[in-house]
Amino acid sequence: MKSYTAIIERCQDTGLYVGFIPGFQGAHTQAETLDELNKNLRKVVEMLLEDGEPILEAEFIGTQNVIVA
Repeated sequence: MKSYTAIIERCQDTGLYVGFIPGFQGAHTQAETLDELNKNLRKVVEMLLEDGEPILEAEFIGTQNVIVA
């Protein structure tokens, strides 16, 4: 069993949740709910893994708050 970290945003225009896995080409999707987004991401990753283990181009480290005066 593998675990990947997804970045999730909400589109201001559509209200949809958008998720992607950093560095994993093609691992992105959108949905109306967070549960649906997780299911969609899982399906996309499973489909991509059928072609073999990816070489990730990036690794998720974390987030930072940037304060600008």
